[in-house]
Amino acid sequence: MSLPRIGVTLPQVSPYAGPDAVVTVAQAAERLGYHAVSASDRLLIPAGPHWNNDAGLPEDHVWESLELLTWAAAHTRRIRVVTGILNTIFQPPVVLARRLATLDRLSKGRLVVGVGQGGGTRLPPFYIPEEFTAAGVPAGRRGAGFVEHTAAMRACWAPDPVEFHGEHYRIPLAKVGPKPWRGSIPLLFGAITRSTIERAARIGDGFITTAVNWDDTRMQVGWYRDAGGSGSGSGSGSGSGRGEGTVVVNIIPTPPGEPVSPQVFTGAVLGQLDRAVAVGADEVHIALHLLPMEAEQQVELIEELAAKLGLAASAPVS
Repeated sequence: MSLPRIGVTLPQVSPYAGPDAVVTVAQAAERLGYHAVSASDRLLIPAGPHWNNDAGLPEDHVWESLELLTWAAAHTRRIRVVTGILNTIFQPPVVLARRLATLDRLSKGRLVVGVGQGGGTRLPPFYIPEEFTAAGVPAGRRGAGFVEHTAAMRACWAPDPVEFHGEHYRIPLAKVGPKPWRGSIPLLFGAITRSTIERAARIGDGFITTAVNWDDTRMQVGWYRDAGGSGSGSGSGSGSGRGEGTVVVNIIPTPPGEPVSPQVFTGAVLGQLDRAVAVGADEVHIALHLLPMEAEQQVELIEELAAKLGLAASAPVS
């Protein structure tokens, strides 16, 4: 089987998150030959009686993704650090652009950014209203405002002087830095509906989805390809892994909240990888953070899997 690039999520959900846990998993993933470590964004979890959590999100609080990835990058040398997903419109574009460029420079160009505009539910309205209230951002900023936010961040990464004038965001003529390590940062768009997936193909450097239902995932990847999203090529270690039309599929190998043995975990992931290859995924990220296990136990899982896949022997140094 020709493998996609494989990444794992970092421990970011309490009570299993923490500085030692992040370093343990990140260093093990790099040593074992995995392509990337990732962390997602979740501002809050509603506590009101109407909250039904149809997407099965962790009910414990989630640590901030950029700080976690910075900590992971500081304790590794090669492995990519990926946000999947970062809800960008909760922060002003010039502020977030500088934060991302700083992490990219500190990691020497290892950052790939999955971006989204809220999310958190699988059903309409496809976002959590309470997050927008807490962030002080109107939910109507989604859509065209999200596209404009992306353009404003990219403007900040362009050569100085920077200037941007949009309907929602304005950046006066100024010098804005730091600039990304390689001049820009790949932005992979998280999307669910056909219109947002086609937008990802038009203006993004790639597309991220979560394989809740593989028939849906196959259809989503098809929409992306049909709209002009081009792949960077699969195969463990192939390509730069820095965008180029990359399709990233997050997989949940076992039901969230249930501990598993290395053997069960490996069997489940291998089955999911077969499906990921079939739908044309360039990269797969395994949702380790959803397992109620200490970091050392998570390492046992990815050690077993790496041995089965022979990842260490093919690990690139970049």
